[in-house]
Amino acid sequence: MDQTVSHAVTAATNVSSAKDLGHLIRDAREAMKLRQAEAALLCGVGVRFLSDLENGKETARLGQTLKVINGLGLALTIGRKKPFWSEDGRRT
Repeated sequence: MDQTVSHAVTAATNVSSAKDLGHLIRDAREAMKLRQAEAALLCGVGVRFLSDLENGKETARLGQTLKVINGLGLALTIGRKKPFWSEDGRRT
């Protein structure tokens, strides 16, 4: 059974892995109706890099990743997660 999972970015989206980021980037590119070669040219990266990034490569270079994020009109925002530990040191 073939299931398609959409990771469309419509609001802030939590990213917890390279795979999550790759899916979001691929979805953004496809929403723009761009082929990988077109998006890579637009973002100033190589097609191989974009392919690796979309496939969740753990060791993707940060600088090039940011070029792709910006080039596709996405934004990277960092904020605090809900605290994992309470103030008295116990797990919440």
